[in-house]
Amino acid sequence: MTKQSLPAVSILSKDTLEDFKTADKVVLVAYLAADDKTSNTTFTTVAEKLRDNFLFGAVNDADVAKAEGVTFPAVVLYKSFDEGKTVFTETFDAETIEKFANTASIPLIGEVGPETYAGYMATGIPLAYIFAETEEERTTISKALKDVAELHRGKVSFATIDAKAFGAHAGNLNLKADKFPAFAIQDTVNNKKYPYDQELEITAETIGKFVAEFVEGKVEPSIKSEPIPETQEGPVQIVVAKNYDDIVLDDKKDVLIEFYAPWCGHCKALAPKYDILAQLYVDGGFTDKVTIAKVDATLNDVPDEIQGFPTIKLYKAGDKKNAITYSGSRSIEDLIKFVKENGKHAVEVTYEEEPAEAEKPVVESMAEQAAAATEAAKEAVEDATEAVKSKATETAEEHDEL
Repeated sequence: MTKQSLPAVSILSKDTLEDFKTADKVVLVAYLAADDKTSNTTFTTVAEKLRDNFLFGAVNDADVAKAEGVTFPAVVLYKSFDEGKTVFTETFDAETIEKFANTASIPLIGEVGPETYAGYMATGIPLAYIFAETEEERTTISKALKDVAELHRGKVSFATIDAKAFGAHAGNLNLKADKFPAFAIQDTVNNKKYPYDQELEITAETIGKFVAEFVEGKVEPSIKSEPIPETQEGPVQIVVAKNYDDIVLDDKKDVLIEFYAPWCGHCKALAPKYDILAQLYVDGGFTDKVTIAKVDATLNDVPDEIQGFPTIKLYKAGDKKNAITYSGSRSIEDLIKFVKENGKHAVEVTYEEEPAEAEKPVVESMAEQAAAATEAAKEAVEDATEAVKSKATETAEEHDEL
């Protein structure tokens, strides 16, 4: 809220700069000439985009810039950890400055948790996890690996993770989730996992060698996969990690794929409708243009970072790098429309919904209710008649007594 209440870029002077530097854990200050409209616009663009994450300031005084050891145009990221500040040294364009902000704002060896995970993913830099069960052990390992982290800064981010609280995440990185300390690297862009052998000791020397080989492309990713199905028996194509590229990345086809989990109730509810959807394309003779597929994302490594189940994406023919995530209702009609409007082939199939089975009991129930109501009315008439007769008898008896 504080960041949003301030302007995207706060104009600073010599007197306000020092306080601004410590206004948050991370702040970015641009040193720019007031009449340099291009640089000012570029920096403001970045500030508008990242204002929820960082505070942004600007100084137009060349003497203040000189005192900070920079010349126009320049950007300095001030932080309350590590070396205290990092100077931007690359081309002054919005994309490069944004990447600098996301990268330089992360500690040399930070900590992964619910509050920081998204930030690490946003950098696009591989993340090295240090799993340990106690704070003391995490601190000891961090100190031992500090030089390794410094050597590969900007290429690999390092972070500890509490194995007692988040040890299950080790399984997502193809590590054993009950043997710590442990170490693994995740390619955050392609979601590939590189677990370090848990039988080996974690030292500066062994991890240094492992990380160096990873950076050089000499380490093969660990791929968790179910066996490739011997045959595809139903209309929905079964995808596993080992045939993912062959099916999903088939450049000639629009591929709609569901990432599911066996325990997911919404996935179970979708299953029969998804089968019907796939059968429509089979019956229409469109299997050369459209594939309907699904993958158990708990048992197979997939390139995408899946945040929830089910997740449905369309990989368009001729443009597999820009998958489109489906966010509509999970009705057959809406899924058909999604494939038609977003697929390269614009294939449309027709679905005629049969009367829902649920409607039959409702009709029967209404009939039963009508019959029951008739019977109740009949009984009410009879009861009323008896009541009248009874009242007449009582009256007669009363008169006899008189």
